[in-house]
Amino acid sequence: MPVAVEPTSAPRTPRQRPAPRPAARRKPAGRAHGLWPYALIAPAIGGMLYLLVYPLVRAVLISFQDFRLRQLISGNAEFVGLRNYRTLLADPRFWEVVRRTFLFMAVNVVLIMVIATLVALMVERLRRVGRTVVLCSLVLAWAMPVVAATTVFQWLFHSEFGIVNWALTSLGLDSFERYPWFANGTAAFAILVTLIVWQSVPFAAITLYSALTTVPLELYESARLDGAGAGRIFRSVAFPMLRPIFLLVFSLEVIWTFKAFVQIWVMTRGGPGDATTILPVYAVQTALSSQRYDLGSAASMITVVLMSGVLVLYFRQMFRQEDESR
Repeated sequence: MPVAVEPTSAPRTPRQRPAPRPAARRKPAGRAHGLWPYALIAPAIGGMLYLLVYPLVRAVLISFQDFRLRQLISGNAEFVGLRNYRTLLADPRFWEVVRRTFLFMAVNVVLIMVIATLVALMVERLRRVGRTVVLCSLVLAWAMPVVAATTVFQWLFHSEFGIVNWALTSLGLDSFERYPWFANGTAAFAILVTLIVWQSVPFAAITLYSALTTVPLELYESARLDGAGAGRIFRSVAFPMLRPIFLLVFSLEVIWTFKAFVQIWVMTRGGPGDATTILPVYAVQTALSSQRYDLGSAASMITVVLMSGVLVLYFRQMFRQEDESR
């Protein structure tokens, strides 16, 4: 009988494992690699220093020099120490301008904060469509360039072609026919205040409204259940939580109104007389009209010091109130 022979299997070859790849060597982080981020931001920092810090340092140096038109051309300015500051502090007109500057700032900041807070509270209570319309209107008013807005106000209060005189005359007030608004110091001051407030309220209102949306609704409901009215809810619930935002907006508005120069220079150039002259306008008038660049720089430095002092006093008062409330 034939014997069945089992087929022999082919010899198995051992499975070869892939050769391990050599571990990637990490490049040591050298000094050049660590300085690369600083090299990327160096142009921005350099531009900021050149555009902001250098003019400030230059103005400080000029305020301690005898720097007039001849020194501007020749470049040989004599160091006179505090003589320019003593000259300014002994000038009665300078102190009158300082008083008017603080009055201008106080009126503007109070009106801006009150109106912006009321607008923010109103927007919070509107429905979606009304809220969108109001916020878009605020953004459009805020986006208008300063010179364009100032020119519009000039035409509104023009003595012959202004719509304000036309409207008042149409209402039977014949005394306002061709009324020269910018020839009256009080009227010109009031128009500038209206312009500054109109330009500043949109930013403040949008910022305060954004902050109001972060207050939990449960706190409002609890206050209403306790019988608190709208005013008490704002004073006891919303304002304590939003005090840092109010502090920020207040500080920005102080800076904005303290350095309001473009609106006044375009509209009245500080006139009539000195009725609308504040410290920035006074500094430019002194530097350009009298060719006293040293006195103008000194007036600018005093403006910076006064503005910083107002902010420091306000910050200290706010922080003291926060420490007492804890």
